[in-house]
Amino acid sequence: MTADVSASRARRALVALWRQLPFFVWLIALWMLLWGQFTWLAFLTGLVAAIFVTRIFRLPPVELSGRVNLWWGMLFVLEFLVALVRGSLTVAWQVLDPRRQPGAAIIAVPLVTDDDLIMTHTAVTASLIPGSLLVEADRDRRVLYLHVIGVRDDNDLEHQRASVRHWEARIVRAVGSPAQLQAMKTDAAARRDRVARGGAA
Repeated sequence: MTADVSASRARRALVALWRQLPFFVWLIALWMLLWGQFTWLAFLTGLVAAIFVTRIFRLPPVELSGRVNLWWGMLFVLEFLVALVRGSLTVAWQVLDPRRQPGAAIIAVPLVTDDDLIMTHTAVTASLIPGSLLVEADRDRRVLYLHVIGVRDDNDLEHQRASVRHWEARIVRAVGSPAQLQAMKTDAAARRDRVARGGAA
């Protein structure tokens, strides 16, 4: 009887560990991205930081969707790396251009999904790309507030909002649940209809 109870507990622990593994890997990847280093030292220090965060601090368990699309995940990583380079070059040009100063604004970006992890991933992604920085996240209303540079008119503002929504869609396609994926598709269709009718996206 005791052996059965011990085996059952061990199985539950393994299942819980397996479900949290993507979150654990994401913490390591986030650590490496924040330091801008993809080395063994960055990996090991990220591993220590992830263990510290998940074991020392008693955080509520993260409910993952249980769905991981490797193709969309790789596409997200490649697109993110391209955006990093492009954002760095764009910001450098805006700063060095003597003809005009880059405009700046704080924008509100309503998100589609009602999920803490997706919201966090989207906020971190948008902040890591040069030219935008997270100012505040309104969890209740699902709104991210970002400070962005290089904006001079309403079209630039809407382009920045569309960029953040694009990252949200990419993340949902990679790790979101089927319900979240359907919500993104429904929202995208509604935006296309509004644009076709001559309204704002």
